[in-house]
Amino acid sequence: MENKNIYLDRLLKKLDQKRYRSFRISKDTSLGTFQLELLKGWAIHNVFNENLLTRCNEPQFKNQHMKPVPLPTIINEEKEYEVEEVRKYRK
Repeated sequence: MENKNIYLDRLLKKLDQKRYRSFRISKDTSLGTFQLELLKGWAIHNVFNENLLTRCNEPQFKNQHMKPVPLPTIINEEKEYEVEEVRKYRK
């Protein structure tokens, strides 16, 4: 089961963040590929083509600052998130 909307203040998924966060480039491996310093525990290859990367731009306005997406805890090969509060519920 995937978490459909991590940010509860976003009304639509298409308005949510498109990127995880910024990553430091550790090495320019060859023509058009870069090795990134990824977070520990990520089970993906750390070399990406330059077409998949975008330059990190600082937000211009105060309302553009977003909290970073919390990383899920992986238990029994499934993503699990900690719930802070329940805002609405139905019986």
